[in-house]
Amino acid sequence: MQPSPATRWKFLTAVLAVLTVALALHAPTAASGAAPLTVAQAVAQQTGASVTVRGYVVGQPTATNTVVRSNFPSDFAVALADTATETSTSAMLYVQVPASFRSAWGLQSNPGLLGRQVDVTGKLAAYFSHAGLTSPTAFAFASGTRPTTTTRPPTTTTTPPAGDHDSTYYRTAIGKTGESLKDSLHGIISVQRKLSYDQVWDALKLTDQDPNNSANVILLYSGRSQSKSTNGGDPDDWNREHVWAKSHGDFGTATGPGTDVHHLRPEDVSVNGARGNKDFDDGGTAASEAPGNYTDADSWEPRDAVKGDVARMIFYMAVRYEGGDGFADLEMNDSTSNGSNPHLGKRSALMRWNAQDPPDAFEKRRNQVIHDSLQGNRNPFVDHPEWANAIWG
Repeated sequence: MQPSPATRWKFLTAVLAVLTVALALHAPTAASGAAPLTVAQAVAQQTGASVTVRGYVVGQPTATNTVVRSNFPSDFAVALADTATETSTSAMLYVQVPASFRSAWGLQSNPGLLGRQVDVTGKLAAYFSHAGLTSPTAFAFASGTRPTTTTRPPTTTTTPPAGDHDSTYYRTAIGKTGESLKDSLHGIISVQRKLSYDQVWDALKLTDQDPNNSANVILLYSGRSQSKSTNGGDPDDWNREHVWAKSHGDFGTATGPGTDVHHLRPEDVSVNGARGNKDFDDGGTAASEAPGNYTDADSWEPRDAVKGDVARMIFYMAVRYEGGDGFADLEMNDSTSNGSNPHLGKRSALMRWNAQDPPDAFEKRRNQVIHDSLQGNRNPFVDHPEWANAIWG
């Protein structure tokens, strides 16, 4: 018995209704062709969905409630808002800028982006413990014009680009601030291979190799290029400088903080002795044999080219060594009279130096070599200088 025309019509109507609902459920999001979300919509929808958000670049987030509008410390993040004059961080979206986009979309490299309206495609997820957009895959000006590097290049490997470890090595730390960030980073970087003090000699010949002369190393404070073979204890030899002075915590040269290459650097024997166990601060008289360095009774000021390097090594030590491993809990303070206490200053100077002297190619290569060939861990403040402010700012 054939169904009546009325029955067939009801069946077709029901099928069409089901298809309509299915199509609605699978309608494209903003990331796949729909109108971009506003910043207000993105702030309210921190669901992890992949979308495109349109907003004005209003500054760089450096902490949960801090967005700077000048003297940008890095290229790692931007803040978006629905108006170019917005000043309330609660009305902003914090956008991560991955390594492949930093040269074109980072504010330190491109301060002229401030006030421009842009479209960014990424995941709606917290960044700096604030409403955010993480792991972006595309940036573009809202007008439709694009810089030469607007999308990630296709890749055939799951390994992240060199220098971009947020989705792998740092994945449990992304978006955190304060003690939560410090604790997370401590757990990450504490997984490492440990060297003996004798092994440090060869390690430094690798980490601090002169990029223009593979037979030499670059001395930290002096800045001099010197033969790798002249390591030793004579006045013009180079030896192993503990940037976090080993007497500040009394850890000596035992395997652990005393042999951690992230803060050990080659230096002229005499200059190493002149620095001694002094804390770090600005000022003093010119240091003999180390142009651009200054010292007084209780502090040492390194040359400008390595001020940030020194700061980030101290930040690393203060996070890596928290009282476990049988060693003291190393912490920074704002004093230059710490003696043998497990403290080192001056924190305010170190924070300033971190912003003044961003990581350069030499420092980044050093971090990579330690990770790939020596200890298997990284200095997170070389990869993310802004994390110092997020923890101690």
